[in-house]
Amino acid sequence: MESNILVIYTGGTIGMIQNPATGALTPFNFDALYSHIPVLQNFNCKIDSYCFEPLIDSSNMNPGFWVKLAGVIEENYEKYDGFVVLHGTDTMAYTASVLSFMLENLNKPVVFTGSQLPMGVLRTDGRENFINAIEIAGAYEDETPIVPEVSICFENRLMRGNRTNKFNAENFNAFLSGNYPLLAQVGVHIKYNRQYILKPNFKKLKVHRNLDSNVAILKLFPGISENVVKSILNIEGLKALILETYGAGNAPTDKWFLNALSEANNRGITIFNVTQCKGGSVEMGKYETSAHLGGIGVVGGFDITTESAIAKAMYLLGEGYSNGRLRELLQTPLRGELTVE
Repeated sequence: MESNILVIYTGGTIGMIQNPATGALTPFNFDALYSHIPVLQNFNCKIDSYCFEPLIDSSNMNPGFWVKLAGVIEENYEKYDGFVVLHGTDTMAYTASVLSFMLENLNKPVVFTGSQLPMGVLRTDGRENFINAIEIAGAYEDETPIVPEVSICFENRLMRGNRTNKFNAENFNAFLSGNYPLLAQVGVHIKYNRQYILKPNFKKLKVHRNLDSNVAILKLFPGISENVVKSILNIEGLKALILETYGAGNAPTDKWFLNALSEANNRGITIFNVTQCKGGSVEMGKYETSAHLGGIGVVGGFDITTESAIAKAMYLLGEGYSNGRLRELLQTPLRGELTVE
């Protein structure tokens, strides 16, 4: 079957091309996509494009823009078989994570990609990333998409979007999925690891637009002061805190620290324990230094990434769940974002 693919350009390095006359970088003309990348004509798909106006640097990404992006996908969902989202790399893992929660019952591919070098630069990684993303977004078998979930395609690897983080600002291999296997590997052929890919449920797409950004991240470090901890926990309107702990979920056992967390928990602030490590899982109670956290009501995040934890907290808070139900859902896999041991 011929697939219809919508390319959504939000901004970022991949969409820039060098003006041959001035040498300056200007936005890529996606209306002339086939003339820039003629090999795309060999794919059995039709490609349309949608460009945001104005384009946004990924450092300026925010919940309002995520709502707009989800809306574009919703408006075009029935017209296209797959979507490729071109996005700056710095916050791509955050956007891919939050879109996975916002797009409930997603049964079509939404493939994020970008590049470390602009499309118009001779050694760009953007061209290969883009071509791979297009092929994956249009990959169907028996009229069923092979990868019906939000993913990130980068440097010949396909990863679940809400399992990734950017770990390298210079190399082409910029993204890591430390706690979940690759969905596909791109070589001479694209090898899909089907046992790790979410299965379609064929239900109607439901888009969640209410995101609550009353969340914060507290990253622990040796010597962190009581003033720092309390100032974050006392942010006006704070509803959830992502607590980045050491190793398997460990934290200081100082009385002032535990008391501060306990008081915040009693005020209704949900504290979500996420490891600082790029691989591995929070195991509350494995060591004495994490057992205390469980005792004062801190919620263990298993192997969720910080990016996904922030996205999930914003989504669940936006849905208006009570504190008890919120804590339960944070520990429940909703879009394949965590593994419960």
